[in-house]
Amino acid sequence: MNFENKLISGLFKKRYKRFFVDVKINNQTITAHCPNTGSMYGLLKEGNRVWVSKSNNPNRKLKYTLEVIEDNKSKVGINTHFANKIVLHGLQNNLFKEFKGISDIKPETKFGNNTRFDFLISNKKDKTFIEVKNVTLSRKIGLAEFPDAVTTRGLKHINELVNAGKKNYKIFILYLIQRNDCETFTIAKDIDPNYALALSKAVKNNLNILCYDCKFSLKGIKVNKQIKINF
Repeated sequence: MNFENKLISGLFKKRYKRFFVDVKINNQTITAHCPNTGSMYGLLKEGNRVWVSKSNNPNRKLKYTLEVIEDNKSKVGINTHFANKIVLHGLQNNLFKEFKGISDIKPETKFGNNTRFDFLISNKKDKTFIEVKNVTLSRKIGLAEFPDAVTTRGLKHINELVNAGKKNYKIFILYLIQRNDCETFTIAKDIDPNYALALSKAVKNNLNILCYDCKFSLKGIKVNKQIKINF
């Protein structure tokens, strides 16, 4: 997944009203859009180096978007809208060893009356639903965690994936760590015990869990390598 424009480096100052961040670029402070509604736990430290993009759309009120934050000298992608684009690129280019022989990829596919999963992929044998979760939290060196706040939406997706599994779909949650400094992934059950419990039960009902990290460059972000899951 490539960035639309070259990223601009600055220093984080503050976040407010969830969707706004102030960033110091050279001697000027600009206000950028924050495309992450989560808590971004541990990342919002004044003085952290950040990277923003500048939109080509002349009608946008906020010209800049926060894309990357540096945490403990590692880059962290905070744009949740990128997660599905990164995974789509990975599926199209066979970067996931678990998904081979893909004949069709359908993003944002409806299941039931009130649910859409991020991807429905097909091959000669199976149809598979994949729900992608963007991961930025790391409270311990080398360990990535999800979620960073209580997630009722995530809980719903677990339950609906189990329902899909009962209708002979293969079912996966793919935790995409938008950082490259973690070797292990786990569920932050102290943050959301209900999510952790539901996931544990779902695994016993044929839910598959995958975790991959990302590789960053000046041009963009792509799937890197599989991460060990401690669950």
